[in-house]
Amino acid sequence: MRTLETLSGGEWVASAEWIDVLDPADVRTPIARVPALPAKDVTRAYDHAERGFAVWRRTSPFERARIFTDAARLIRERVREIAADVTAENGKTLAEATGETLKAADFLDYYAGLARQGYGTLLHDVRPNHRTHTQREPIGVILVISPWNDPLITPARKLAPLLAAGNAAVFKPAGETPLSGLHFARALHDAGLPAGVLNVVTGRTAEIEEALLDDPRIVGITFTGSNAVGLRIRRRLADRNVRFQGELGGKNASVVLRDADLPAAARAVAAASFGQAGQRCTATSRVIVERPVYEEFTRLLVAEVEALRVGPGSDPATTLCPLSSPRQRDGVLADLERAVEQGATVLTGGRADTEGERAHGCYVLPTVLGDVTPQTAIWREEVFGPVLALRAVDGFDAAVEAVNDSGFGLAAAVFTRDLGRAYRFADEAECGQVAVNTTTTGWDVHLPFGGFRDSGTAYKEQGEEVLRFSTRVKTVAVHFGG
Repeated sequence: MRTLETLSGGEWVASAEWIDVLDPADVRTPIARVPALPAKDVTRAYDHAERGFAVWRRTSPFERARIFTDAARLIRERVREIAADVTAENGKTLAEATGETLKAADFLDYYAGLARQGYGTLLHDVRPNHRTHTQREPIGVILVISPWNDPLITPARKLAPLLAAGNAAVFKPAGETPLSGLHFARALHDAGLPAGVLNVVTGRTAEIEEALLDDPRIVGITFTGSNAVGLRIRRRLADRNVRFQGELGGKNASVVLRDADLPAAARAVAAASFGQAGQRCTATSRVIVERPVYEEFTRLLVAEVEALRVGPGSDPATTLCPLSSPRQRDGVLADLERAVEQGATVLTGGRADTEGERAHGCYVLPTVLGDVTPQTAIWREEVFGPVLALRAVDGFDAAVEAVNDSGFGLAAAVFTRDLGRAYRFADEAECGQVAVNTTTTGWDVHLPFGGFRDSGTAYKEQGEEVLRFSTRVKTVAVHFGG
């Protein structure tokens, strides 16, 4: 078993206690261990970040861009090693892990370019002989809390823009998947990131939560995870002048209209639902089908799902990986059991996969449920697993109403050949991300990303929109005489 250190103040540090990292394909033996930092080391990380920010905010944006470009190159050079660790700790297939690794490098490249161009606007001034402009400045030390489902790309999505803008960060990766985040930190460190600009806290949340969330030097927190934890963080910040960016839950829907290309729609829905075993924020978990094509679409979809091959992510033949932890597996199985008790019909799957060596892993068969109503819990609550629920509706308006009948509003898709209905859907779906004839997943680095309602906060991620969170606006007026 490997022992890894974590990055704090520009140095790789150990601890007296350790956290074991498990492979969800076989949880019997830990694959690595990382430091379980105590609270005093979390405070020390903020000390380093405060000093790092003082240096980094004055570092040339061209130097920041150079570091990012070099770090992106290092990630691409190390892609096989990094992807293997993403698969080992998270369970996703090597193909998915490789794509995630390369996309993390893309985030660094994109924000390297954005760092070079500067942020601001030239404004007219009513006063004669005045020139006025706005400029964006970094806000300070930001806490980054990332989840286990996308353990490399989510840190890249969060850290790249805030560091490119000149901020410093304390980064808490998920306890189940710390190796991926440490790879990202190592690439930046090896590329020349100044000491203290990025500090990685690996530790048990219950032991360090107070030190992590209550440090007075925090000016922003960016969090991806459950609504329950997001709400707890929000309440904790209620009387503090701290920005909060939250990417929270979702119950994403795909609509299949009667004029859709049904085979193409079935392939797209299966990909969006069962990639990474459904453990994506934007995974499709509800399908709303116009009644005349419901039976035919269901037949095509079930055939796509039953063609998936369940196995360890390290096997190139695997197309459906294990869930990321025993706790996640057991939660999904409990949701399935409750759905059946409430009247849902299992069209395929519906149970754990414990065949052979899979008995030691976190496997759940890809599942499609029918006979689901708007009152069924699994139609309304996030499952975050390989589970898809189907409903038939009568007409376009009923389909849009079903999409919007949710507390969430992250992603939705519609499949149709009618351009008018496509645009109507884009206008009427109460979601931050809308797709037409494609998957609810797969939003590139330059595309603003984030949900409405209980799916997130007003601060978007990705693209230039993320600068609203990680920078402040200063207005400057210059009188040049006369």
